[in-house]
Amino acid sequence: MAPTVLHLRSETKPLERRSALTPTTTKALLDAGYIVNVERSPGRIFDDGEFEAVGATLVPEGSWVDAPKDHIIVGLKELPESDAPLHHQHIQFGHCYKYQENWDRYLSRFVRGGGTLYDIEFLTDESGRRVSAFGYNAGYAGAAVALLAWSHQLVHPTVAMPSLPMYPSATPLIADVEASLASAIPHNNSQHPRVLIMGALGRCGTGAIDFCLAAGIPASNLVKWDLAETAAGGPFPEIAASDIFINCVYLFTPIPPFITLDSLAKPGRKLRVACDISCDPNSTNNPMPIYREYTTFTRPTQPIHVEGDGPPLTVISIDHLPSLVPREASEAFSAGVLPSLKVLDNRHDEGVWVRAEKLFKEKASELPAALVGS
Repeated sequence: MAPTVLHLRSETKPLERRSALTPTTTKALLDAGYIVNVERSPGRIFDDGEFEAVGATLVPEGSWVDAPKDHIIVGLKELPESDAPLHHQHIQFGHCYKYQENWDRYLSRFVRGGGTLYDIEFLTDESGRRVSAFGYNAGYAGAAVALLAWSHQLVHPTVAMPSLPMYPSATPLIADVEASLASAIPHNNSQHPRVLIMGALGRCGTGAIDFCLAAGIPASNLVKWDLAETAAGGPFPEIAASDIFINCVYLFTPIPPFITLDSLAKPGRKLRVACDISCDPNSTNNPMPIYREYTTFTRPTQPIHVEGDGPPLTVISIDHLPSLVPREASEAFSAGVLPSLKVLDNRHDEGVWVRAEKLFKEKASELPAALVGS
């Protein structure tokens, strides 16, 4: 049997610097008998030469489109908007299984081309737990951006937050946040911000807590909520009473919202920054229905108009936050998914891939006939 070929594509999403495969995991796959082709990429945090040094074959950027149909295309973020059919098996985040905006148009491309989407978000073990996720680093980076936004608003209350620098690693990010906090705290009665973290017991919440502590936020200023605190259902006035709210809760079904414009309009609101790490603004599962669009690294915050006597409020809703710490995030994620990648040869029998393909077919069966040409 010919060896399975994996084709790592260059990411096309602006400022996406993470990689589904790293030089370390690429070498492990090569040692396991796979062939790994790696597209040259100007934005990836790992240099092309790092992949070449471990034995991968470098191929032109964007060449996955013309790769043999039996090559498996590996990436992270969804592909650019297009109606072109997709013929390959793709491993990526599709962002289309929770009925996000244009989900049907995106998914129909695979069906019309005879391809398959193995959605990374839904690669699960026998217990239903994801085999790998960016949750920890999403929380880590989300907390960093939230603290930067809070500091900026206090020091420059009438100026929009500028583009975020592209950090090579976590160390300079921590230093920047420490400096920003030092300049802002005198404008807040010499007090550190009070940060409420929703979903504090999960991977994402743990990352948010760890960054806050690393940046010097006292543990006593961290309000850690999880299932027990939210059992009664929102909206929760405690969020409005905090300076920063970080949502780390990942939902599959709708629940009562954590906050609403009405709940935030009540007297005495202190909340200045709401960071939605789960980031589903166009989904019915969004527990923060106070905004409807994503923000980006070049426009990190969006102002939210709220009635009442509270301070200005901004929302952060960047859907690839771990790119702020791209090397650490890529290494951790890729190591987590590596055991599943090593059994791709047997994907028609291995549970993780069987489950992923079954879910793809279930979602595809919901597509309107007009989109799939039947």
